[in-house]
Amino acid sequence: MRRRSLLVGIAVGAAAPAAAQLRMPTRWYGVQVEGNAFTVEMPGIPDHRVVNDASARGTAFALHSYSLEMGGFSYVVQTALYPRDVDTTQPRGLLQTALDTRARALEGGRWSQVQWREILAGAAAESVGTLRGGNGLRQLVLLKEHRFASLAFMGPAGSTSGPDAERFFKSFKMA
Repeated sequence: MRRRSLLVGIAVGAAAPAAAQLRMPTRWYGVQVEGNAFTVEMPGIPDHRVVNDASARGTAFALHSYSLEMGGFSYVVQTALYPRDVDTTQPRGLLQTALDTRARALEGGRWSQVQWREILAGAAAESVGTLRGGNGLRQLVLLKEHRFASLAFMGPAGSTSGPDAERFFKSFKMA
């Protein structure tokens, strides 16, 4: 599989600088992603894009990307159902590729924290790093059978463990 397919659509550019006093959004919306694979909450209605891609063997598949900028933060959710010719028997390798590719946008080219775990019988990694320019990036990547899922939160330094990020990541529910 081409490495870009794991990252297409994520805007790892800096989120807008935070205002001196950010207000928590009062309304969060449940977003049900393509194929009812999972749900996640976002503080607004995200833009949805579909990117056509292909596995290394040429089998077409779609990557769905949902993105939203709100209150100085960026929220990105991506999912794809990999075709059967993608070897998912070693999920950590596929997820490591996603981590390594996104790390290129980080200061020093590496994550400051990576935690591997299992979520609902799927392999997952949650990572935190600092983007060039000083903003924080927190992401969760997961592979369960042939379903790839990714959540990313970007904002000012220190915001990746704040209430907006926590709500976003804790709202993730896999079907």
